[in-house]
Amino acid sequence: MGVAAVNGAVLQCTFGAAQVPMSVIPAARVFACGQPAATIQDHIPLVNIPPFGMCSNPANPMVAAATAAAMGVLTPMPCIPVTPAPWTPGIPAVLIGGQPALDNSSKLTCVYGGVISIQIPGQFTVLY
Repeated sequence: MGVAAVNGAVLQCTFGAAQVPMSVIPAARVFACGQPAATIQDHIPLVNIPPFGMCSNPANPMVAAATAAAMGVLTPMPCIPVTPAPWTPGIPAVLIGGQPALDNSSKLTCVYGGVISIQIPGQFTVLY
């Protein structure tokens, strides 16, 4: 059984240096413990998913360029997530505004190879 992810859920990227809070816009007007409940469509960079501090993945073009300029020494650069696809798998049996709900076991993939996971769902009362 998964725990519903809500506005303020703490996210972590495998290549990011910092954990960050997720932002969920209350468009569907569904709340869990006083916070807007998230769906798999809450994956928009800089709207729902903030930067994770510094990125250390050489597949990120900014990291690759900085590393090349540093003669091959890995040089982290600011992490701006690129997440064109929704979270997976979500909870298809629970729809919020017509979209599957997001729970703490869902993952989001950045095009640079990082995997974003939910470390703290933002509440611990509503289970799916």
